[in-house]
Amino acid sequence: MLILALDASTDIGSVAIGDRSSIIAASTLPAQGAHSESMLPAIRDLLTRADVAIGSLEGIAVGSGPGSFTGLRVGAALAKGLCFARGLPLYAYSSLSAVVAGIPVEGNACAMFDARGGRVFAATYESSMPLVDLAAPQVWTVPELITELQPLDTWTFGGDGAMRHEDLIVAAGGRLLPEHLSRPRAEALLHLTRERPEGRVGDVRCWQPEYLLPSAAERLSDRRVLR
Repeated sequence: MLILALDASTDIGSVAIGDRSSIIAASTLPAQGAHSESMLPAIRDLLTRADVAIGSLEGIAVGSGPGSFTGLRVGAALAKGLCFARGLPLYAYSSLSAVVAGIPVEGNACAMFDARGGRVFAATYESSMPLVDLAAPQVWTVPELITELQPLDTWTFGGDGAMRHEDLIVAAGGRLLPEHLSRPRAEALLHLTRERPEGRVGDVRCWQPEYLLPSAAERLSDRRVLR
């Protein structure tokens, strides 16, 4: 089954194409670019490099968040558009799981994305091969999360939230993934389609990313209503 995977949940987006047994090609989007401008050209380039016609695709996999509100909307719109246009099934997985899935990790794993305002999105896993969920994505302050996971010497952390708060994590006894692995990877989404076929979305029309927090525009609107 030939699947195109994409994730736009953080500043560094990624796309990959593969089947049930292997990854054919993968690309990382430039961190400084807007996903709304770079994601579609990256997909076109990936298909060209992989010598795969878009009509040969049999499914789309997408990172479902949490993460950047704008990035998630871009990724969701592209994924759903491709599914509608081609009549393809959609597979959706937590973007946090796409940090650690398929990577050998000693002990437990915690994926963290920066949620701004001193907060992080975080989810925890018992292992990464196969991935076993411990706690679903939630919003935490870093001190709260560190306290919750003590002792940290059995934990490996990944994601841009972990990189940003490296000093606190290491001081508490935690380990970090190498920087080049510490991001959601479209390749990991392909891994999850093999490991978790139940991630297939039942109704693509109704599916939405997992934002967890309101957008900046929604927060501003709420403040205006309260005045």
